[in-house]
Amino acid sequence: MKHQHCRTTGNALMIVGMIVMLAGLGFSVINQLPTIQLPSLLAQGAILGIFIGALLWLAGARVSGREKIEDRYFWHRHYDKRCRRASHHSQH
Repeated sequence: MKHQHCRTTGNALMIVGMIVMLAGLGFSVINQLPTIQLPSLLAQGAILGIFIGALLWLAGARVSGREKIEDRYFWHRHYDKRCRRASHHSQH
C-alpha cells in the first residue's frame, strides 16, 4: 500500500507541475500580445511558474519512481557492455 501511495502522490505532483507549466507558458504568450498589458509582476511570475512547474514535475517523477526506471535504461544503453554493439572482428 505504501508503494501505491507514493505512486499516486507522484502522479498528482506531475499533474500539478504540468498545469503550472502550461499556465505559466500561457501567461507568457498572452503577455507578448500588444493589446493585453499584464502587470509586470504577473509577467515575471509567469516565467517563474514555468520553472516551478518543472520542479514539481521532477519531484513527482522522483516520488513515483519513474525517474529510477529511466535512469536504469539510460545506464544499460550507454554503459552496460552487454547492451553495446561490439565490432564483430577482433583486433589483435
